[in-house]
Amino acid sequence: VQLQASGGGLVQAGDSLRLSCSVSGLTIRSATMSWFRQAPGKEREFVAAIFRGGSSLHYADPVKGRFATSRDNAKNTVSLQMNDLKPEDTAVYYCAASQTLIWSSMKSVQAYAYWGQGTLVTVSS
Repeated sequence: VQLQASGGGLVQAGDSLRLSCSVSGLTIRSATMSWFRQAPGKEREFVAAIFRGGSSLHYADPVKGRFATSRDNAKNTVSLQMNDLKPEDTAVYYCAASQTLIWSSMKSVQAYAYWGQGTLVTVSS
């Protein structure tokens, strides 16, 4: 299984970016697909998820109303649309997949078996 994240870059506060995660070796419809981020000196934190088997979405409070995750089953790709970016959104963003996690463990790093390599998002003020 391989996850390839892309789309990061340097933007100004208020701008938008769209991250993509291309997946091979796993059908994304069968997995919970999530985004995490890790800022310098901080722990990796949950950002957003699409729960397996359906269209249930979940977002961390800091990104609600600004970020939206979606999946394209035909392309086996997951996206994260990030709007109204803030300097505190600066981090390396990772996509992750799990075929076995339960709803209550969605925000746990340990619940995910597969990770992408990360893509850096830098938001200047």
